[in-house]
Amino acid sequence: MSASPPAPWATGAAILRLLRWHKPAGRLILMIPALWGAFLAGRGIPPWPLVGIIILGTLATSGAGCVINDLWDRNLDPLVERTRNRPLASRELTVGVGILMLLVSLVCAAGLALFLNPVSFALCVAAVPVILLYPGAKRVFPVPQLVLALAWGFAVLISWTAVSGQEPDTPLWEMGLAWLWLATVLWTLGFDTVYALSDREDDERAGIHSSARFFGRLTPTAVGLFFLGTSIALLGVGMSMGLHGVYFASWVIATSMWGRQTWQLHQVDAPPTLYPAIFGQNVVQGFILLAGMIGGSLLA
Repeated sequence: MSASPPAPWATGAAILRLLRWHKPAGRLILMIPALWGAFLAGRGIPPWPLVGIIILGTLATSGAGCVINDLWDRNLDPLVERTRNRPLASRELTVGVGILMLLVSLVCAAGLALFLNPVSFALCVAAVPVILLYPGAKRVFPVPQLVLALAWGFAVLISWTAVSGQEPDTPLWEMGLAWLWLATVLWTLGFDTVYALSDREDDERAGIHSSARFFGRLTPTAVGLFFLGTSIALLGVGMSMGLHGVYFASWVIATSMWGRQTWQLHQVDAPPTLYPAIFGQNVVQGFILLAGMIGGSLLA
Protein backbone atom coordinates (compact mmCIF):
# COMPACT_ATOMS: atom_id res chain seq x y z
CA MET A 1 0.00 0.00 0.00
CA SER A 2 1.52 3.32 -1.08
CA ALA A 3 2.06 6.07 1.46
CA SER A 4 -0.50 8.84 1.44
CA PRO A 5 0.72 12.28 0.36
CA PRO A 6 1.55 14.70 3.17
CA ALA A 7 -1.19 17.05 4.33
CA PRO A 8 -1.06 20.55 2.81
CA TRP A 9 -0.43 22.12 6.21
CA ALA A 10 2.53 19.79 6.77
CA THR A 11 4.03 20.72 3.40
CA GLY A 12 3.49 24.40 4.17
CA ALA A 13 5.23 24.04 7.52
CA ALA A 14 8.14 22.27 5.82
CA ILE A 15 8.44 25.09 3.28
CA LEU A 16 8.57 27.64 6.10
CA ARG A 17 11.37 25.61 7.69
CA LEU A 18 13.13 25.43 4.33
CA LEU A 19 13.07 29.23 4.23
CA ARG A 20 14.15 29.30 7.93
CA TRP A 21 11.17 31.37 8.99
CA HIS A 22 11.23 29.46 12.28
CA LYS A 23 14.68 30.95 12.95
CA PRO A 24 14.27 34.74 12.69
CA ALA A 25 17.81 35.47 13.92
CA GLY A 26 19.21 34.32 10.58
CA ARG A 27 16.87 36.66 8.72
CA LEU A 28 17.57 39.64 10.97
CA ILE A 29 21.35 39.33 10.88
CA LEU A 30 21.34 40.01 7.12
CA MET A 31 18.80 42.81 7.49
CA ILE A 32 20.93 44.62 10.08
CA PRO A 33 23.88 45.72 7.87
CA ALA A 34 21.43 46.68 5.12
CA LEU A 35 19.65 48.96 7.61
CA TRP A 36 23.00 50.29 8.82
CA GLY A 37 23.77 51.41 5.27
CA ALA A 38 20.32 52.88 4.67
CA PHE A 39 20.13 54.96 7.85
CA LEU A 40 23.72 56.20 7.69
CA ALA A 41 23.39 57.18 4.02
CA GLY A 42 20.08 58.88 4.84
CA ARG A 43 21.56 60.83 7.77
CA GLY A 44 19.13 59.03 10.08
CA ILE A 45 16.02 59.64 7.98
CA PRO A 46 16.13 57.59 4.75
CA PRO A 47 13.00 57.48 2.57
CA TRP A 48 10.63 55.05 4.26
CA PRO A 49 9.48 53.38 1.02
CA LEU A 50 13.13 52.50 0.35
CA VAL A 51 13.51 51.15 3.88
CA GLY A 52 10.51 48.90 3.24
CA ILE A 53 12.01 47.67 -0.03
CA ILE A 54 15.33 46.97 1.68
CA ILE A 55 13.67 45.00 4.50
CA LEU A 56 11.58 42.91 2.10
CA GLY A 57 14.58 42.47 -0.19
CA THR A 58 16.75 41.07 2.61
CA LEU A 59 13.97 38.66 3.59
CA ALA A 60 13.60 37.40 0.00
CA THR A 61 17.37 37.18 -0.52
CA SER A 62 18.06 35.38 2.74
CA GLY A 63 15.26 32.93 1.94
CA ALA A 64 16.79 32.25 -1.46
CA GLY A 65 20.19 31.76 0.16
CA CYS A 66 18.80 29.18 2.58
CA VAL A 67 17.16 27.21 -0.23
CA ILE A 68 20.32 27.32 -2.37
CA ASN A 69 22.34 26.09 0.59
CA ASP A 70 19.96 23.20 1.26
CA LEU A 71 19.83 22.17 -2.40
CA TRP A 72 23.63 22.04 -2.51
CA ASP A 73 23.87 20.21 0.82
CA ARG A 74 20.90 17.84 0.68
CA ASN A 75 23.26 14.84 0.67
CA LEU A 76 25.70 16.32 3.20
CA ASP A 77 23.22 17.69 5.74
CA PRO A 78 22.18 14.17 6.91
CA LEU A 79 25.79 13.71 8.09
CA VAL A 80 25.61 16.74 10.43
CA GLU A 81 23.58 16.52 13.65
CA ARG A 82 22.28 20.10 13.49
CA THR A 83 21.09 19.88 9.87
CA ARG A 84 19.99 16.27 9.39
CA ASN A 85 16.28 17.10 9.83
CA ARG A 86 16.16 19.91 7.29
CA PRO A 87 13.29 19.34 4.82
CA LEU A 88 15.46 18.50 1.80
CA ALA A 89 17.97 16.48 3.78
CA SER A 90 15.23 14.36 5.37
CA ARG A 91 13.40 14.10 2.01
CA GLU A 92 10.36 15.73 3.60
CA LEU A 93 10.37 17.99 0.54
CA THR A 94 11.46 17.07 -2.97
CA VAL A 95 14.19 18.77 -4.96
CA GLY A 96 11.49 20.06 -7.31
CA VAL A 97 9.76 21.89 -4.46
CA GLY A 98 13.11 23.32 -3.39
CA ILE A 99 13.84 24.63 -6.89
CA LEU A 100 10.34 26.13 -7.09
CA MET A 101 10.79 27.97 -3.78
CA LEU A 102 14.21 29.18 -4.92
CA LEU A 103 12.70 30.64 -8.09
CA VAL A 104 9.88 32.28 -6.12
CA SER A 105 12.37 33.86 -3.72
CA LEU A 106 14.62 35.09 -6.53
CA VAL A 107 11.67 36.52 -8.48
CA CYS A 108 10.52 38.41 -5.37
CA ALA A 109 14.03 39.76 -4.78
CA ALA A 110 14.40 40.75 -8.45
CA GLY A 111 11.03 42.48 -8.45
CA LEU A 112 12.00 44.55 -5.43
CA ALA A 113 15.40 45.36 -6.98
CA LEU A 114 13.62 46.96 -9.95
CA PHE A 115 12.56 49.80 -7.64
CA LEU A 116 16.21 50.69 -6.97
CA ASN A 117 18.46 53.00 -8.95
CA PRO A 118 20.76 51.53 -11.64
CA VAL A 119 23.83 51.41 -9.39
CA SER A 120 22.01 49.54 -6.64
CA PHE A 121 20.37 47.22 -9.16
CA ALA A 122 23.75 46.39 -10.67
CA LEU A 123 25.09 45.58 -7.19
CA CYS A 124 22.11 43.26 -6.64
CA VAL A 125 22.98 41.42 -9.84
CA ALA A 126 26.66 41.23 -8.85
CA ALA A 127 25.70 39.69 -5.49
CA VAL A 128 23.81 36.77 -7.04
CA PRO A 129 26.87 34.70 -8.11
CA VAL A 130 28.39 35.11 -4.64
CA ILE A 131 25.17 33.86 -3.02
CA LEU A 132 24.89 30.97 -5.46
CA LEU A 133 28.49 29.85 -5.00
CA TYR A 134 28.77 30.07 -1.21
CA PRO A 135 27.51 26.51 -0.55
CA GLY A 136 29.97 25.17 -3.13
CA ALA A 137 32.81 27.05 -1.44
CA LYS A 138 32.37 24.80 1.60
CA ARG A 139 33.63 21.92 -0.54
CA VAL A 140 36.78 23.50 -1.96
CA PHE A 141 37.69 26.69 -0.05
CA PRO A 142 39.21 26.41 3.45
CA VAL A 143 37.48 29.56 4.76
CA PRO A 144 34.03 29.61 3.11
CA GLN A 145 32.83 32.10 5.74
CA LEU A 146 34.83 34.71 3.81
CA VAL A 147 32.57 34.15 0.79
CA LEU A 148 29.53 34.57 3.03
CA ALA A 149 31.06 37.73 4.50
CA LEU A 150 31.48 39.21 1.01
CA ALA A 151 27.84 38.42 0.30
CA TRP A 152 26.89 40.27 3.51
CA GLY A 153 29.03 43.20 2.38
CA PHE A 154 26.79 43.65 -0.66
CA ALA A 155 23.90 44.39 1.71
CA VAL A 156 25.68 47.55 2.87
CA LEU A 157 26.66 48.66 -0.62
CA ILE A 158 23.17 48.08 -2.06
CA SER A 159 21.28 49.89 0.70
CA TRP A 160 23.75 52.79 0.89
CA THR A 161 23.64 53.49 -2.85
CA ALA A 162 19.87 52.99 -2.91
CA VAL A 163 19.45 55.82 -0.42
CA SER A 164 22.29 58.13 -1.46
CA GLY A 165 21.60 57.77 -5.19
CA GLN A 166 24.24 58.55 -7.76
CA GLU A 167 25.08 62.08 -6.64
CA PRO A 168 28.73 62.56 -5.67
CA ASP A 169 29.37 62.59 -1.92
CA THR A 170 32.10 64.12 0.17
CA PRO A 171 35.29 62.08 0.57
CA LEU A 172 34.60 61.71 4.30
CA TRP A 173 31.16 60.30 3.59
CA GLU A 174 32.61 57.82 1.12
CA MET A 175 35.18 56.86 3.78
CA GLY A 176 32.26 56.13 6.10
CA LEU A 177 30.92 53.64 3.58
CA ALA A 178 34.34 51.97 3.25
CA TRP A 179 34.61 51.59 7.03
CA LEU A 180 31.06 50.25 7.22
CA TRP A 181 31.69 47.66 4.50
CA LEU A 182 34.85 46.49 6.27
CA ALA A 183 33.01 46.29 9.60
CA THR A 184 30.27 44.18 8.02
CA VAL A 185 32.70 41.75 6.42
CA LEU A 186 34.73 41.28 9.62
CA TRP A 187 31.59 41.03 11.77
CA THR A 188 30.19 38.31 9.51
CA LEU A 189 33.47 36.40 9.65
CA GLY A 190 33.29 36.58 13.42
CA PHE A 191 29.72 35.52 14.11
CA ASP A 192 29.62 32.86 11.39
CA THR A 193 32.87 31.32 12.60
CA VAL A 194 31.26 31.05 16.03
CA TYR A 195 28.22 29.45 14.40
CA ALA A 196 30.50 26.96 12.61
CA LEU A 197 31.94 25.82 15.93
CA SER A 198 28.69 23.94 16.58
CA ASP A 199 29.35 21.69 13.58
CA ARG A 200 33.14 21.41 13.62
CA GLU A 201 33.36 17.68 14.41
CA ASP A 202 30.53 16.73 12.06
CA ASP A 203 31.98 18.93 9.29
CA GLU A 204 35.34 17.22 9.64
CA ARG A 205 33.77 13.78 9.26
CA ALA A 206 31.71 14.93 6.27
CA GLY A 207 34.65 16.71 4.60
CA ILE A 208 33.02 20.15 4.78
CA HIS A 209 35.35 23.13 5.09
CA SER A 210 34.76 25.91 7.61
CA SER A 211 36.73 28.67 9.29
CA ALA A 212 36.25 26.84 12.61
CA ARG A 213 38.12 23.86 11.13
CA PHE A 214 40.72 26.04 9.42
CA PHE A 215 41.74 27.93 12.57
CA GLY A 216 41.45 24.86 14.82
CA ARG A 217 42.53 25.57 18.39
CA LEU A 218 43.13 29.21 17.45
CA THR A 219 39.48 29.75 16.52
CA PRO A 220 38.59 31.75 19.68
CA THR A 221 41.56 34.02 19.03
CA ALA A 222 40.61 34.43 15.37
CA VAL A 223 37.03 35.32 16.35
CA GLY A 224 38.37 37.84 18.86
CA LEU A 225 40.50 39.46 16.17
CA PHE A 226 37.56 39.59 13.77
CA PHE A 227 35.43 41.29 16.42
CA LEU A 228 38.29 43.66 17.30
CA GLY A 229 38.60 44.60 13.63
CA THR A 230 34.84 45.13 13.49
CA SER A 231 35.01 47.44 16.48
CA ILE A 232 37.88 49.47 15.00
CA ALA A 233 36.07 49.78 11.65
CA LEU A 234 32.87 50.91 13.38
CA LEU A 235 34.90 53.49 15.28
CA GLY A 236 36.13 54.67 11.88
CA VAL A 237 32.51 54.98 10.74
CA GLY A 238 31.62 57.26 13.62
CA MET A 239 34.72 59.43 13.37
CA SER A 240 34.72 59.83 9.59
CA MET A 241 31.02 60.73 9.54
CA GLY A 242 31.12 62.97 12.59
CA LEU A 243 28.37 61.11 14.42
CA HIS A 244 27.00 62.27 17.78
CA GLY A 245 28.16 60.71 21.05
CA VAL A 246 25.00 58.60 21.14
CA TYR A 247 26.57 56.42 18.46
CA PHE A 248 29.79 56.00 20.41
CA ALA A 249 27.79 54.91 23.46
CA SER A 250 26.25 52.12 21.37
CA TRP A 251 29.73 51.29 20.08
CA VAL A 252 31.03 50.90 23.64
CA ILE A 253 28.16 48.54 24.51
CA ALA A 254 28.69 46.40 21.41
CA THR A 255 32.46 46.30 21.84
CA SER A 256 32.08 45.27 25.49
CA MET A 257 29.80 42.43 24.44
CA TRP A 258 32.31 41.24 21.82
CA GLY A 259 35.01 41.29 24.47
CA ARG A 260 32.91 39.15 26.80
CA GLN A 261 32.05 36.72 23.99
CA THR A 262 35.74 36.33 23.13
CA TRP A 263 36.52 35.61 26.78
CA GLN A 264 33.73 32.99 26.90
CA LEU A 265 35.05 31.26 23.77
CA HIS A 266 38.49 30.96 25.36
CA GLN A 267 37.12 29.06 28.36
CA VAL A 268 37.97 25.37 28.57
CA ASP A 269 35.05 23.04 27.78
CA ALA A 270 32.69 25.78 26.64
CA PRO A 271 29.16 24.32 26.44
CA PRO A 272 27.72 23.73 22.94
CA THR A 273 24.84 26.09 23.80
CA LEU A 274 27.33 28.96 23.91
CA TYR A 275 27.73 29.16 20.14
CA PRO A 276 24.08 29.78 19.15
CA ALA A 277 23.78 32.07 22.18
CA ILE A 278 26.62 34.27 20.91
CA PHE A 279 25.05 34.27 17.45
CA GLY A 280 21.80 35.54 18.96
CA GLN A 281 23.63 38.16 21.00
CA ASN A 282 25.16 39.54 17.82
CA VAL A 283 21.67 40.18 16.47
CA VAL A 284 20.96 42.26 19.58
CA GLN A 285 24.29 44.07 19.21
CA GLY A 286 23.46 44.85 15.59
CA PHE A 287 20.25 46.58 16.58
CA ILE A 288 21.96 48.44 19.42
CA LEU A 289 24.43 49.80 16.88
CA LEU A 290 21.58 50.63 14.48
CA ALA A 291 19.88 52.67 17.19
CA GLY A 292 23.17 54.45 17.82
CA MET A 293 23.62 55.16 14.11
CA ILE A 294 20.14 56.66 13.86
CA GLY A 295 20.56 58.78 16.99
CA GLY A 296 24.14 59.70 16.14
CA SER A 297 23.12 60.84 12.65
CA LEU A 298 20.09 62.86 13.74
CA LEU A 299 21.94 64.64 16.55
CA ALA A 300 25.18 65.26 14.66
